[in-house]
Amino acid sequence: MNENAEQQHTENRTGDTIGTAYPLGQLAKALSTARTHPDLEVRARAERKGERWRAVLSAMADRRTTVGSRTPVAGLPAWVTLEVVHGGFATGRAAAGGPLQPYERDAARLAGVPEDRRALFDHSLTEDGLRRLCALLDSGAYEVTVPEEAALLTVAWLARAGETDAAVDLVGELGPFAHRLRFLPRPADRPAAGPDSVHRTTAGQARDTLRRRLPNTAVETQREALAVWQPFGDALLAHWLETAEDTTVLARTPDDAWRERGARLLRRYHALAAQHTYCTKHRAPRQNLAVLRTALEETVAGRPLDARLLGLLRLAVTGMVRKRGLPGSPRHTALRRAQAAQAALPAHHRLAGLVAERLAALPAGLGVADVARFTAPVTEAEAARTGLPAGAAVPPQVRRPVETALSAPVATLVERGVVPSAEVLAQLTPQLVGTVWAQGWPDASLRTLTAAVHRAFRARRSLLLVNLASQVRVEELPWVRALVPLRRPGNRGEGPAVVLRELGELAVTAFPGTLLPNPLVSELGTLARLSGLGVPMVEELAAGIFMGAFSPKFAHAARIAGELLGGTPYERYYGIDYAAPAPDFAALCDERARAASGGRSRSSWSVAAQGMVIEQAQILTTHNLATLVARAGVHPADGWEALARRAFLRVWQLTARLEGNPRPLTTVKDAAYAWRQAVFFLSLCAPAEQDRLLAWLSSDDGDDGDGHGDGDRNDDGGDGAGAGARRPARVTARLRPAVRGLLAAAAGGEAEAGGGRRFLGWSVGRHWLLDDATGSCPPRG
Repeated sequence: MNENAEQQHTENRTGDTIGTAYPLGQLAKALSTARTHPDLEVRARAERKGERWRAVLSAMADRRTTVGSRTPVAGLPAWVTLEVVHGGFATGRAAAGGPLQPYERDAARLAGVPEDRRALFDHSLTEDGLRRLCALLDSGAYEVTVPEEAALLTVAWLARAGETDAAVDLVGELGPFAHRLRFLPRPADRPAAGPDSVHRTTAGQARDTLRRRLPNTAVETQREALAVWQPFGDALLAHWLETAEDTTVLARTPDDAWRERGARLLRRYHALAAQHTYCTKHRAPRQNLAVLRTALEETVAGRPLDARLLGLLRLAVTGMVRKRGLPGSPRHTALRRAQAAQAALPAHHRLAGLVAERLAALPAGLGVADVARFTAPVTEAEAARTGLPAGAAVPPQVRRPVETALSAPVATLVERGVVPSAEVLAQLTPQLVGTVWAQGWPDASLRTLTAAVHRAFRARRSLLLVNLASQVRVEELPWVRALVPLRRPGNRGEGPAVVLRELGELAVTAFPGTLLPNPLVSELGTLARLSGLGVPMVEELAAGIFMGAFSPKFAHAARIAGELLGGTPYERYYGIDYAAPAPDFAALCDERARAASGGRSRSSWSVAAQGMVIEQAQILTTHNLATLVARAGVHPADGWEALARRAFLRVWQLTARLEGNPRPLTTVKDAAYAWRQAVFFLSLCAPAEQDRLLAWLSSDDGDDGDGHGDGDRNDDGGDGAGAGARRPARVTARLRPAVRGLLAAAAGGEAEAGGGRRFLGWSVGRHWLLDDATGSCPPRG
């Protein structure tokens, strides 16, 4: 949520209630896009989004929903998957509700029952229905797009396993909603992907993207000019030169045979103009081709050329010969041969169609294991069938959708750039964590089922909650709860702990200086529970709905941070006394936020003031970094010094984006979060490594470039050579107060003495980072 949206979200917040300002703003935005956007597909999506926001507002107005509650929709328990829009607002509809899906109608016809969910539910509990469900279980050929679609499969598994009481209890809990929600799975052509098949997009999505690729108008216009109109212009020029002496046309009087050939050229022109419509320059009156054609039309018709047209004709012919040579001359022939080769290059949209055709052989729901196979050059057989030149290479723009669907270990996807951010990594982790979570059940069919449930559950959108209410956990689903007693105790321990460490290391080292997104934190928390480590993973809280309290796990995380960071530059820079008792974590965060804001009143409330309190909680807990290091065993392969250097460079990169930025506050916060991570990494370095980093930070080397560098993934990671280009002087000057504060803290002094600053992201007034980068330390505003 951006800074303006977050402010709007809370404009009419009173006590524990959430108002309608944010939904109204989102509805207005969607309707505006639906009316004005030039892309029809975007307009259609905006219209659907607007319909969902209208449903949100209608449900709020009719009191059918209670925003901020764990059970926001009247009559539906917490486990029901709801339709939730951006910001956590429920529309009042169940995701597994609505009209029957085509596969449900097919199932009803196959079973010989009415096309009704209750009838389908009842039939599924018969001998024939359970037999069909067990066959699906054993084949694995089904899909679970919302968790509810796994419910009846779970009933079938329990019944077959002899867990009759659990099956009966589950049916009793599902029964009241059988008429409303779909509890049947979707049949699939083949089993779901195995545990190693991690992919960002699917083969089906890549195929659809490629099929939607349209001809590039600019490229096709150029291709048409080179392949059609240049050769035709040459033919016109050659025809006129038959009447010339020393390129002076009409020096000789055209005869009837010349006029007949000219008439054929004109008929050819009209046929070409009707067939080739991209390039229209030939219609422009002052273009050479148009002048030659117009003069030919007059001459073929027997009308003498007026002085103006004759002058234009002779000027066009002279200019064309001077520029390219006579048609058929070596210079002219070489030019046209090169242009013909360029025009013959296959169009990207045609190559995209070929690659999409190749992908059609893959299951739509899986990734692509071998990208090279589907992006190889055009074969002889394909050339014969499609008219594309044999051996033509697939360009990067066409390969990219296939590469995005690559199925490989997640570390490989990060290395190849398929996973460019922590947010994208968070989208993939359910595929990994679901497999680990499912290992606790006794047979393969149940492991497949529970992994599918986990993936579908992680696709649920989080609700907007208040008063420390927690999101629904997968174990609260009735069909999962029925299986929990059957989990094997041996699942706890080494396996999940290894995945926790590896995933934590990947997130920290691949994207240093980036806050761990909440979906990723949630998956790490699942792994921590499965491993039995009992470590807390804390989420980023929304300032707009923060009620001033923290759950106990925040204090736990802060204690872990204190054990790791006591006596380090991190503790001194942020003015923390980890050894001091802190019985009330929320009060400590509030006190520190008030001190950072110059003593703001406890009674004052604003999004920024709440954000400052939340930021202090992140500082005290390190937002999961200390937990991952001290409890999960995360340690970067290249060491802490290289990681700290990359995180600091990320700070410079973000700070450079402030110049000319009309909405800088989000960037300021991101830079402060990156700074905090960099200070954390520095604090874990050996003394000699700390000295090198501090010397590098205190130096003023660097050019006055644009500060955008080549990203934070390709830093040298060594002794700082070459890093100056990524630390332009004006950005270094802007950050000098933060560097001074860190140098002072590292030396055992006070961070905010002698012109130093603690770099925080939130502020109740103008942030010091937005002042002129003079190198001086401006007074607090």
